[in-house]
Amino acid sequence: MNFENLSHIRRAILLLLKQEGPADMAKLAAGLKVTKEAIRQQLVVLHKEGWIQRDVVREGRARSGRPTARYALTPAGDHIFPKAYDTLASELLETLSRQWGPDALRQILSAFTENRVQQWQSKLEGRTLAEKVKGLKDLYLAKDPFTSVVETPDGFRLVENNCPFLNVASQQPALCSVTVSMLARLLGVQVVREERFQSGNGRCVFHIYKNKPLGPKQKAFQWEPPAAPGPRAEAAPPR
Repeated sequence: MNFENLSHIRRAILLLLKQEGPADMAKLAAGLKVTKEAIRQQLVVLHKEGWIQRDVVREGRARSGRPTARYALTPAGDHIFPKAYDTLASELLETLSRQWGPDALRQILSAFTENRVQQWQSKLEGRTLAEKVKGLKDLYLAKDPFTSVVETPDGFRLVENNCPFLNVASQQPALCSVTVSMLARLLGVQVVREERFQSGNGRCVFHIYKNKPLGPKQKAFQWEPPAAPGPRAEAAPPR
C-alpha cells in the first residue's frame, strides 16, 4: 500500500475519518460534497487495501433498528498521518541516561536485548549458521527487501540498507549495541559492525565471523566499540 498513489478523493476520505472519527456513508458524502455512490466505490477500494475498517451497527436505544455500516481508520490508515515516535523514543533514552546514569541505560538495553533473544531463539533452533544468518535478515522487518546476506571466506556480511530506527539511532547510538549484541548472542559468534549509517556510509554492515565463537563474557550484553577514527567516522562513546 502506498499513500502517495491514492487518488485525491480517497485521501480526502481518510483525512475526514481522521478529523471526524468513524462515519457512515451519508456523513462522508455530505462532508465531501459528493454522491453516496461515488463514496461507496472509494470505500470498497480503501477497505480492500486495508486503509479502513467496516463495522455494522444498529441505531437506536434497543439496537434493533436498521443496520448501518460505519467506517474508521485501521492502524495502517492512521499511520499515514504525522507521528513523533522517533523524537519521543530519543528523548526518553536521553532522559533515562541523564537522570539515572549510563548504568541504568545499560540495564534497560540489556533487558531489551535478552527479551528479543528469547523471542528469536526458538525460531533458529536446529539451523546451521548460514540458515540462522539468512533468518536474521528479517530481524526488524518481515521480508525486508533492503537487507541482504553476503558470504565471505571467514563468515558472512549482513548488509542493512535501510535502518527502521535510524532517526533514533542517530541521536542515541547506544541503541545500536542492541543489534550487535543480539546478533552475536543468537549466532554464537563474534559480530562487528564495519560500516555505519552514523559514520556516513549510507548503510550498516555487520561482519559475522564463523570461526570466532563467543567467550563466556561476550554472551552478556556489551556496548558496541566506537567507530574507528576517520574522516567520516563517529568516535563518540555510547551515551
